[in-house]
Amino acid sequence: MWVNSIAHQQKFLLVWARRLYKPESISRVDSYHVSASLLYSEDSSSKPVLKRRRRVSINSSGVQHKPGVSDGWIKQEKTMSKEPNQRSWVDSRMSSELRRLSMEDFPEERKERLIGEKKEKERLVGEKKKERLVGERKERFVGEWKEMFGGEKKERLVGDRNKSTVDSKAEKYEVVFGIAPCVLALTQGRRKPRKLFVKDGEASNRASVLNVCEEAHRRGVQIQRVSKTDLDKMSSGRVHQGVCLQASPLGYLNENRDSEPNTGDTPLWLVLERIQDPMNLGAILRSAYFLGVDRVVSSLHDSCPLSPVVSKASSGVMEVIGVYGYENLEDMLKMKLAQGWQVVGTVGAEAEGSQVPITQCSDFQMSKPTVLLMGGEGEGLSKQMISLCQTLLTIPAGRDLFPGIESLNVSVASGILLYSLLSSRRPAR
Repeated sequence: MWVNSIAHQQKFLLVWARRLYKPESISRVDSYHVSASLLYSEDSSSKPVLKRRRRVSINSSGVQHKPGVSDGWIKQEKTMSKEPNQRSWVDSRMSSELRRLSMEDFPEERKERLIGEKKEKERLVGEKKKERLVGERKERFVGEWKEMFGGEKKERLVGDRNKSTVDSKAEKYEVVFGIAPCVLALTQGRRKPRKLFVKDGEASNRASVLNVCEEAHRRGVQIQRVSKTDLDKMSSGRVHQGVCLQASPLGYLNENRDSEPNTGDTPLWLVLERIQDPMNLGAILRSAYFLGVDRVVSSLHDSCPLSPVVSKASSGVMEVIGVYGYENLEDMLKMKLAQGWQVVGTVGAEAEGSQVPITQCSDFQMSKPTVLLMGGEGEGLSKQMISLCQTLLTIPAGRDLFPGIESLNVSVASGILLYSLLSSRRPAR
């Protein structure tokens, strides 16, 4: 009796289970043992209907298996649809905690996602940094523009710039720099000054700078205050002492330009062949002016021009004395020889085998008009110039010299020889 009752109950449960679960769907059942807090987010408006029922699985023999139920977990069965959007709908309903757990099951996907988020974050940070730098650069440029030009309008600046360009085409200008060159360029009248640039700040109150400004104002030259950076650019980084003068350039004089002054003494001309260093040329001009040379002559070929660098090296002497240029020094020397002048060259102390007599400078007496020839750096006088010399002067050394330093710089040698000759010259008859 009791056995029949149990058999009857099992048969009833089997029929009831077959009505609820079709065989073709039972094979596709996926069980999720998750809590309601993991499956649905707390802020979800839809509340799941939780049903406590036992999961019944039926094997091929029809025997029912009833697994145990753990506290707090719900056995929920869900038949997966064949449509691809079914899984995406379920994923969209997952909470952040479940997503984190699923990412832990797939470390490679998590790694790629983290790398992508990091790159995106770096890109956004880089763009913000770039925008900030562009903004700061723009503000700095505007500030420097206002500081340099005192808030002048753009149209006025463009007009002044165009006007300056027109003036530069009409006549070329160069920039003379330094206190002495600028003062002498203003006072001697050999240049046409255009504008004086003065360093802004306390340096403009020095007496020497004020003197330059007074000379410029007296002659109606425009004065403009600029920064040290602008003066450095104008002078190509050389020592400008706070002033730069834009003026017309100086060139070599020709034979008929100026007549030599008659001092009553025996004249001495200094002839330079192929002096290429502007610093040497400036130093030679300064010595020649100080010692009383009557004229300085230079070859036009292979010689440096009379540039602002030469003027600064000469401490402004280039603005005072004229330097004559000759296309052919040989023709000029032959003409002087025909007029009764003597031509004196220079040579090193170690020179031997020369057909021209060699004399120490201290033993030479300048008794008639003289031309002193000085050769360029390195090679000295050319053979053509030496062949026209009547005497070659040398400067004796005061000790035994090491090889490679047996000679003097051309500007130093010129100063020594000029002093020796001018000290020995006699008044002209």
